[in-house]
Parts: sequence; C-alpha cells; structure tokens
Amino acid sequence: MENKIVHLAIIMDGNGRWAKSRGFTRLKGHEAGAQAARRIVEAAKHRGITYLTLYAFSSENWRRPKDEVEGLFRLLEGFIEREVEKLMEEGVCLHTIGDLSKFPEKLQQKIQATKEKTRDNSGIHLSVALNYGGRDDIIRGIRQVLRTAPLNRELDEETFSRYLDTSFMPDPDLLIRTGGEWRVSNFLLWQLAYTEIYFTDTLWPDFDEKALDAAVSWFNSRQRRFGMTPEQIEGMRKP
Repeated sequence: MENKIVHLAIIMDGNGRWAKSRGFTRLKGHEAGAQAARRIVEAAKHRGITYLTLYAFSSENWRRPKDEVEGLFRLLEGFIEREVEKLMEEGVCLHTIGDLSKFPEKLQQKIQATKEKTRDNSGIHLSVALNYGGRDDIIRGIRQVLRTAPLNRELDEETFSRYLDTSFMPDPDLLIRTGGEWRVSNFLLWQLAYTEIYFTDTLWPDFDEKALDAAVSWFNSRQRRFGMTPEQIEGMRKP
C-alpha cells in the first residue's frame, strides 16, 4: 500500500544561521526564508499535496529582540501584498492557525482580507502558523469546549479535534524540520500523534524542490503502522 502525503507540515528552521554564515542580518535570512516558502508552496501543489502547513511565528517567538519581531511583521505584511495575486493564480487557499489577536491591527486586516479573497481556491490549502503553539491550541480548544458543550457530553478524540485550529484539515502525514534540530518545538502537539517526522540539516533558505523530493522519498520508504502489527499491515495490502 503506497504512502500518500495529503497533509505536509514544515518547521522552517535555520534562517538566522543562514544569514549569519553569510554576514547578513537575521532579517535578510527571514527574507530568504520567505522566498523558500514560495518555492515549496508551488512544489507541494505540483506534487499533489492538498494541505501544507508552515510554522512561521511561534508563540515563543515574542521573546526575540523587538526589532526582529517588528521586522518579521513588516516582512509578512509586504509578502502578503506582493503575493496575493500569485496565490490567486496558483489556486492557493490561505488559512492561518494560531492567535492573531496580538498582531498589529493593520496586519490582521490584511491577513483576513487575503484569506477571504482566496477562500474559494482549491489548488492547495496553505496554512500559516502565526503566534501558534501546540499547547496553546489545546488549551484554547478546552476553553471552547467548556463554553459551548454541555458538561455531561461525552468527549472523544474526534469531537475534541473539532475545537482545534486545525479542525478543517486532516492530521499531517509528514512533518519536515529543517536546520538540523531534532525537536517539534511546540508545533501541532495533538495532531502529530502518528505523523512521520523527517529531520534534515539543510537550512530553510536552502531547502528546495530537490530537498523536498528527498523527504518525500524517505516518507515513501516508511511502513506506517498506526498501532498495527506488520502482519496486519501486510494483510491490508493483499487483494
């Protein structure tokens, strides 16, 4: 039974180190990372991937220097302005996950306007994680359950998943983390239960179509068991 990637998630790590190694500012590294994101969105679409989730700004990134955070906001705002027509041409439906309420009002408005403009596109669903944390996602989901669900209602995994930011898409089949680190950094903690995880030393600005194909090839070599034995998996493959 061939593996199929419906949902690909990526932790885009290494922008700062890429910039430092070249004598650039960290913001230049983030600019190069934005260009890498553009390439991978197109590459994922052309490879038949339906959902792509990119970890752009975590709930912990507020700890970074103020000028870097403000620079990231300007970069995101400019990227949206420049890319909105390209998103339409490529049939990209833009989503966000995370709590946007702490972002500048103007940026929130531009993000929302772009989401509305692309909502009917069906080429690929691109979700950008902004001020996102896996634990925060779960806590906000619990609060939503307590506000809206009867206290005596039986709560199971499927029902709870509807209260998470990712309720509109399936759990990731493959998570890629670039930059040589081996951790998930509070990303999609609930959703990664049976996700295959691929780590690469490649810094995010250098991650290209060839690197994506290497990750996909690795994924295709995996035997996804979902708690079953190898014998059960083999039985599923037989006609």
